[in-house]
This record gives sequence, structure tokens and C-alpha cells, in this order.
Amino acid sequence: MMDADNPGPGNTNVVRRSAWWKLQWYSDDDTPEERRFIIKLDLIVVPYALLAYWVKYIDQANLNNAYVSGMKEDLGFYGNELVRLQTMYIVGAVLGQIPFLFLFTYIPMYWLIPSLDVLWGIFTLLQYRGNSFAEMAAYRFFVGWFEAAFFPAMHYVFGSWYRGHEIARRGGVFYLGVGLGTLTAGLITSATTSALEGVNGLAGWRWMYIICAVITIPVGILGYFLLPGSLQKPNPWILTESDLEISRKRLARGGHAFQGKFQVGTIKKILVSTRFWVVVLVDVLFWNAGVYLNTGTFLLWIKSLNRYTTPQVNQFGTIQAALAIPYTLFTCFASDLFMGPAWAITFASTWNAVALLILTIWHGVPEGAIWFAFSSGYWAISLSSVFHGWVNNLLRDSPEERGFTLVMINILAQSSTAWTQILTFPTLDQPRYPKGFPFCLGCAVMLIVATWILHWHTKQQG
Repeated sequence: MMDADNPGPGNTNVVRRSAWWKLQWYSDDDTPEERRFIIKLDLIVVPYALLAYWVKYIDQANLNNAYVSGMKEDLGFYGNELVRLQTMYIVGAVLGQIPFLFLFTYIPMYWLIPSLDVLWGIFTLLQYRGNSFAEMAAYRFFVGWFEAAFFPAMHYVFGSWYRGHEIARRGGVFYLGVGLGTLTAGLITSATTSALEGVNGLAGWRWMYIICAVITIPVGILGYFLLPGSLQKPNPWILTESDLEISRKRLARGGHAFQGKFQVGTIKKILVSTRFWVVVLVDVLFWNAGVYLNTGTFLLWIKSLNRYTTPQVNQFGTIQAALAIPYTLFTCFASDLFMGPAWAITFASTWNAVALLILTIWHGVPEGAIWFAFSSGYWAISLSSVFHGWVNNLLRDSPEERGFTLVMINILAQSSTAWTQILTFPTLDQPRYPKGFPFCLGCAVMLIVATWILHWHTKQQG
């Protein structure tokens, strides 16, 4: 891997261009027909990925919104039920990923992803009828189970068609779904608690789950027709043989392999690799540096101010998610176009560390600084597509190793948050979280260190 300031022919992390200052969408070596093919992918794959991730995060974020919008009182959740429900989702997501360690090279992605999307939509719907902690925990587990493969599967699809210096930008647009979904969940909850409270005997937060499911299921069905699959198992609905030939040539030129089946021996090859464990370390630190974003800390702090109505709490809660959009676009485009992944991750993590330092100090900090810190929180996850694009590129010569690694690092990193958030963000510690914010701060600082260890290790391997 070459540095961001050396975008020569051998650099697979930054767009290859004739001059370092000349920003451009394509590389200098892309032919006219390849550029037309890239545009076709960009207009089909990227918008669908964004749409699907948007509804995923509506469904993931709606628990926190429901909790502050009447679920707590209706179901008697006055202890740590919220963080336990969040953990049940994580347990389902981790366990649900295990089969896909081995299946990405065998199952067409354009069948796998949409089928799971429809099933998670069904379990999102079922949450509207929840009347106890046990029932809600079961629904959250299965929502996590059927959402489990989505994130690594979509990055596997990106890595199947795009070269290393092209992935972060597309992944960044895809990752906008996090902010858009969280923002939309807040607006939907605000609207349902205002307009649908009591309609047909249902609380507004229950209507929210119905509306979310009505959005999710059609998007899942659309995926059967819009996802391209992989070059090994392409979707004939949208790709011609000419498209496939163009893709084979441009990927081969960039050192990307597109044939390979997972074998048992692949596991040993991966697990004895030092690089794999450094990648795991980076991913674990990444997940835990931003774990506070999933525990409803911002919403619970706004509610603790006792000056806003329930719809207003949900509306103000969307500020954080809305700012995720420019944060993510900057980090991902900067990585591809001029920074490279190590510097882009460092930049975003530094912002997150500053925000967490303010939240760690807390006492004596002006209220405006707390608003600033929470509003800066999504720098923590803006680097996700940069990191996963980097992993795709590092393993571009082995589809089976790439598929296994994308799932395994996600399993190990996400499973770590199942217990770290219970220990550091118990609901009863709201809104101060004296253990949680310092923990995330330490992870953010260590993430920067681990990123440069991975950068150095990769350069040593050539």
C-alpha cells in the first residue's frame, strides 16, 4: 500500500491520477467503456444499498425512540430493560452471522440479502404487539438475527465489483443510511406520537413499528431485481455478458480475484495471519469507540432536561443523525481521493475523541458544549466504509478469505459490544454514564494507534 500523497500506478487506496492535486471520479487508466460500466453500477447498486441500509437503521434505532415515547411507561421498563433489549439485538446479530462465514462464495447475494431483509421486516412489524420484556426481547433477537449478514454481505458485494480505491466513496454513500435511518426513525416516532396516539386503540410507539415494517418489506423485495450479486454469481436481471467481461478485465488489472470457493483450509490460513488479528483489533476498537451512539445516550440526556415534549425529544434527537451525513461523506471521499484510509480514520477518530473528552469531563462543562459533543458523535462511525473498503482491498486476491474475514471481524467486534455496553452504559447511569464515556474515549485513542499499526504492517508486507 502506498501513501496518500503518492497516487502512482501501484497505489490501490487512492484514485490513480496524473497529478496529486487533481481530484477526479475515475482513475486515469479507466477506459470509456469501463467508465460507462462504473456509472451503471453507481446508479443501481449504490442507491439500493443506501435505501436498504436506511430502512435497517430505522428498524434498529426505533427501539430507543419507542422507549422515550411511551414504551417505558406502557410496559413498566423502569430498570435496565432498555440496555438488555439492545443486547438481545446484538446477540441475535452475532449468532446470525456465523453461517455466513462459509456461505458468501456459495449463495447468490441477490437472493440472500433480499430474503433476509423481508424476514427482518416481518419481525419489525411484530414488535407493535409486544406486551412484556420477554416478548420484546424475542422480537429484538430475531430482528438482529435476520439483519446479521446485511452489513458484511453488502461490503462483499462492493468488493466484488469495485477496486480498492473506489470502495470507500460508494461505501460512504451506502453508510449514509445510518444517519438517515436514525433521523427518519426519530421523525416517524415524533409524527406517530403526535398524530396516531390512541388510533384503533394503539399507542403511537406501536404505530411506529407498523409504519417501519411497511417501508422495510417492499425495499427487501426490490433487492431481488437490483442487487448485482458477485462476479462469481451475478444477477442476470441487470448485468449483461458484456458487463461481466468488462468487470473481469478491470478487476484483473487491479489484482482482484473473482473466483474461489471457501474450503476448510482457508480458516487455518486466515487465523495464522498476523494481519487478520490486527484487523480484528481495529474493528473491535472501532465498534466500542462508537458504542455510545447505539445506547440512546443523546435521547436520554435530552429527555433528562425536562423541558421538551415527547415529539420534541425525538425531533432534537435527529440532530446527531443528520450531521452524520456530511461527516460520512467527507471521511469516505477524502480517503479515496487524497487521504488514504489510515489518515481518514485518524481524522475521524480524533474528532470523536474530542467529543468523548467533553462527555467524560461532564461536570462544569457548559450545556452548549454537551450539545456540541453529542452532535460530533457520528464522526465515530463515519470511518466504517473506509475501514471495510481497506479490508476488501487488502484481501482482493482471495474472494473466500475476503468473505470469511468481513464476517468474522464483524462477529468478534459486534459481540464485544454485547457485554461492554452492559458494563459501561447501564440505563440507570443515564445521562452521565461515568464509566461509559471514558471507556469509549480510551477506545477512540487506541483505534488511532491500531490503525497505524495496520498501516505499517501492510507496508512491511509490500
